[in-house]
Amino acid sequence: MTKTVHVEGMGCMNCVKHVKEALEALDAVSSAEVSLETNTAVISLTKDISDTAIISAVEEAGYEVSKIA
Repeated sequence: MTKTVHVEGMGCMNCVKHVKEALEALDAVSSAEVSLETNTAVISLTKDISDTAIISAVEEAGYEVSKIA
């Protein structure tokens, strides 16, 4: 199962690293592929996770989620 998280506020590769680390710290996330070009993170899940948990992790890293698909 995957989800695509649309992240606002990333401006450099350091931002990408912060978002990737924040998402991969979640128990349900096995990997996160973060793209600066598309401002998205495609996360692979090992189990279901609430959108609220994803949004909280990204916001704690200092970025904003505009949409989760």
